[in-house]
Amino acid sequence: MIPILALARRRAAAVPAILLSFLIFCGGQSLAETAVPAAPAAVAAADAKVSAIAARIDRDGATTRLIFELTAPTTASAFAATGPRIVVDLPEVAFLIDPAVGAPASASPRQRGATADSEASLIRSFRFGRFAPGRSRIVIDLTRPAKAGRVESVVRPEGARLEIDLVAENPAAFAAAVAQRVKAEAAEAGAGPAPAVREPAAAEMGQLPLVVLDPGHGGVDMGAQSRHGDMEKMVVFEFARALKAKIEARGRQRVALTREEDIFIPLNDRVRFAREHSASLFLSIHADTLGEASVRGATIYTVAARASDAESARIAEKENLADQAAGVEVNAKAEEVGDILFDLARRETRALGREFGQTLLSKWRETASLNKNPSRSASFVVLKAHDVPSALLELGYLSSEADLSNLTSPAWRDRAAEGVAEAIDAYFRAHPATSRASLK
Repeated sequence: MIPILALARRRAAAVPAILLSFLIFCGGQSLAETAVPAAPAAVAAADAKVSAIAARIDRDGATTRLIFELTAPTTASAFAATGPRIVVDLPEVAFLIDPAVGAPASASPRQRGATADSEASLIRSFRFGRFAPGRSRIVIDLTRPAKAGRVESVVRPEGARLEIDLVAENPAAFAAAVAQRVKAEAAEAGAGPAPAVREPAAAEMGQLPLVVLDPGHGGVDMGAQSRHGDMEKMVVFEFARALKAKIEARGRQRVALTREEDIFIPLNDRVRFAREHSASLFLSIHADTLGEASVRGATIYTVAARASDAESARIAEKENLADQAAGVEVNAKAEEVGDILFDLARRETRALGREFGQTLLSKWRETASLNKNPSRSASFVVLKAHDVPSALLELGYLSSEADLSNLTSPAWRDRAAEGVAEAIDAYFRAHPATSRASLK
């Protein structure tokens, strides 16, 4: 089977002739339109009954219209979200579209389909992808508050479409709509039973320790992108799968991934997953971009109330906004319990997280390149479980051509994953009795 990343690099060659003809036929009709499908999206949603094969922005007076060309009609609903943003939910759709079509207007002409007229548009950028099993989502970043005056799946002579009409909205009315949505979601969440935290059964105490690997981003949240179109969500997912195989081959730890496919998982749900599965170690995996293409190398982050430096604070803030970027309102407050046993557990957990981070740094130095300041800390949401030692591994930067060459190389991935597996082994050799039960 051709690896997903390799498919992405050859995506133009994978377009059926009839689809290419359709896309060419649609050319010149819009302000923003895609020309090639994204292979990872096609692979991830191959079983969807409806496909989106092109997207564009049109304007009609005061109305900005976002159009998705579909292979069949579908249903959709929209709501306002912090940003300002408009979020459109629909049944699962296979988006056979280059994600760059929705890039901000400041992107290069190759990466966006917009013209100078886009300055008058209500749409700053948009993204799309799977949100949950059987569900997809479109998130529209607005230039100013707006409302979805019409969200309709229609059949035109040229085929089916999803048309999203946006009109300017009074800021106060937009804020009220967001507040109403948040209130309704909170009430719905409170109506059901609180999710139970699974306690480890007695028989489990003799099991191998569980390592939870967290491939960052996913689904509608694509994360960072290289200038060639490589997506962070796919790069880190491939690395997490390679690392899982390395750890399991050693037979000394069990492994679970927070996501097994290209799907969106809220930040707090990633933490909850580790806690409910009684994880002994949590490792979140990312590959960001920076403004300076010369900066390269891996960085290991651990959690701290105050960031170790300004760059760490910026990256943590960016990662912590992942939920909002996917149209999810953040209601949960930071975990604060005024209990001395809780505080002691959290202190011990963070110390273990820092120790694992140093072990990982040492092993990584033997197999791959490190950033000039490779050991940092910041207030990452995904690292805040009080009873699961956690760290975040920034594999490198998609903005660095040297790092990108490594990150998309199966040989480098195999070698680097082996180094991380060795670091995990070394950590558990130093702490053979470490388990979540001992940190409760």
